[in-house]
Amino acid sequence: MRVLVVEDERRMAAALQRGLQAEGFAVDLAYDGREGLHLARLGEYDAVVLDIMLPGMSGYNVCKQLRAEENWVPILMLSAKDGEYDMADGLDLGADDYLTKPFSYVVLVARLRALLRRGGARRPAVLTAGDLSLDPARRLVARGGAPIELTPREFALLEFLLRRHDEVVSKTEILEHVWDTYDTDPNVVEVYVGYLRRKIDAPFGRNALQTVRGVGYRLAGDGG
Repeated sequence: MRVLVVEDERRMAAALQRGLQAEGFAVDLAYDGREGLHLARLGEYDAVVLDIMLPGMSGYNVCKQLRAEENWVPILMLSAKDGEYDMADGLDLGADDYLTKPFSYVVLVARLRALLRRGGARRPAVLTAGDLSLDPARRLVARGGAPIELTPREFALLEFLLRRHDEVVSKTEILEHVWDTYDTDPNVVEVYVGYLRRKIDAPFGRNALQTVRGVGYRLAGDGG
């Protein structure tokens, strides 16, 4: 497995390289954000270990640019920042995991192996279905560039459906993931599906949010 380590502290970078090579990884190093982005674009890497505070270009921006280019290489972010919002920013931009410095090397290797097992599946930072888009980090929804105002529950429901677009999902699955319970009356799902249709479909003459009778609901991947 080939790993790219982007870390400007050269002693830390060298230590990571030695340690990962001892675990059987092939490791390339980059010492600033722009070099890291260049190598990640060109190399066939199985994972990237990416520091946040980098000269030239921050790790946040490297991650954001790779995801914008639909490069889904697994990214493990490293940072001296341990605030929950710093972690949330990294994950919302498309990183797959986040470790704060100082970190346990054993944990870093375990998390890296977990990322490699999952592989580089498509995980866009902005979810889309045709001209319908949802940005989880900025809490924005739009259809054809026109902004759409949603309540927090409507937003959560649309995000879940977009992540499972073209799949039929049951009311029970929706309750579990959006309401985090099985105990709520399942009819509430039907009510909120109706709310969503009136906002994301009806004003635009679309039919993205479809009912599959006796089974559940499906959000058309082409946006309806």
